[in-house]
Amino acid sequence: MAKAWGGRFEGKTDPRVEKFTESISFDARLAAVDIQGSQAHARMLAQCGLLEASECEAICRALDAIGGEIARGEFPFRVDLEDIHMHIESALIARLGDVGRKLHTARSRNDQVATDLKLYVRSAIDQVDRLLTDVQRAFVERSASDLDVIVPGYTHLQRAQPVLVVHYWLAYCEKFARDRLRLADCRTRVNISPLGAAALAGTSLPIDRDLSAKLLGFSAPAGNSLDVSSDRDFVIEFTACLALIAAHLSTWAEEWILWCTTEFGYLKLPDSYTTGSSIMPQKRNPDVLELVRGKSARVMSAVPHLLTLVKGLPLAYNRDLQEDKVALFDALDTTVACLELVPAIVAGAVLQRDRIAARLEEGFLDATTLMEYLITKGVPMRTAHETVGKLVALCDSKACRLVELPFADLQIACPAIGSDVSQVLGSRNAVAALRSFGSGGRAAVTEQLTLWEKRLS
Repeated sequence: MAKAWGGRFEGKTDPRVEKFTESISFDARLAAVDIQGSQAHARMLAQCGLLEASECEAICRALDAIGGEIARGEFPFRVDLEDIHMHIESALIARLGDVGRKLHTARSRNDQVATDLKLYVRSAIDQVDRLLTDVQRAFVERSASDLDVIVPGYTHLQRAQPVLVVHYWLAYCEKFARDRLRLADCRTRVNISPLGAAALAGTSLPIDRDLSAKLLGFSAPAGNSLDVSSDRDFVIEFTACLALIAAHLSTWAEEWILWCTTEFGYLKLPDSYTTGSSIMPQKRNPDVLELVRGKSARVMSAVPHLLTLVKGLPLAYNRDLQEDKVALFDALDTTVACLELVPAIVAGAVLQRDRIAARLEEGFLDATTLMEYLITKGVPMRTAHETVGKLVALCDSKACRLVELPFADLQIACPAIGSDVSQVLGSRNAVAALRSFGSGGRAAVTEQLTLWEKRLS
């Protein structure tokens, strides 16, 4: 087949240029959505009298056959045909002749690729949302059996206050919930149809853009044909959503990498998600988690890639935009690969309850609760803070814990301290004292767990 744009050219394209400009090596994955968009376009053309009904049906049948060949790996790809759009069109023309040549009526590759990308991203959003839901369910489903486990909460990676471990699990549910909300919001802007904007100015032919938008499940056609050709906001926005998901996955991976070290000893990962050392026989390395953490860099790097790609482009289409797919596809593939592994790791990890309990009273985790106890006795907050700080220093000098200090020492530090202070000292009492909405105490955590079970049911 001659080049679709070859009419005004006399010389042949240099083979090196064909190799340099091809995108079939990475955009072949758009085949299914390209066929979906082309069939909707054909049906719209038929409704508008620009195709005969029989021609439309012939085109749609041939496109189905081509799609089947591509899906089965039977379709030949060639560098000289540049991209998936021209591969499918050339195959259509080879089957149908002039009828196949009519499909591109009132359409440019500019609005065609934008349509394909929106259909692809829309489907990808739905896929990622399902995977995030699976991750949330994994955390929630293990929570009922973990509800009695108390762990240190950290700031600056220093022991701070005790919380139920389920508070940690639900914290990740919250992060992934925000990710899902961002994806849903992004989807509303993705779901606007570029089809029919043609190259940049629209068309003089009597097409029905509302119909093609409806056939493809878009909420409306885009309102400015000039904007359509250059718009890759939706690709950047979606990739930014993926970058935040990757950041949350990396945070979780880092935390669990620490938790499964000998120094922490909180978790044991499943054998099937760890690896060994080629020289040290005792090792159980959290390689999967390390790669989740490491692969987040690839996802995040897609955002500056895309922003840099579009920052200097004039309206409307420029060939630079061919490079958007490289970043998009890699970011999506990497995120999906990580998300597919996470639920099994979450479900299979074993809390080392005895080791957690053995060290739970280290680090003065009940200090803040003691300070708040003094506040309830009428002591000003800053005075209470200073008093407890001095008591912690006293414990350091005596190599003991707050709960082990003689009652006389407590009263010398603050006469407001009564015998009921025993009810707030110690990590379990400190957790039991937590009562605010969204806190790490049992009542608040149980309330949130019930809500999450309902949301994900």
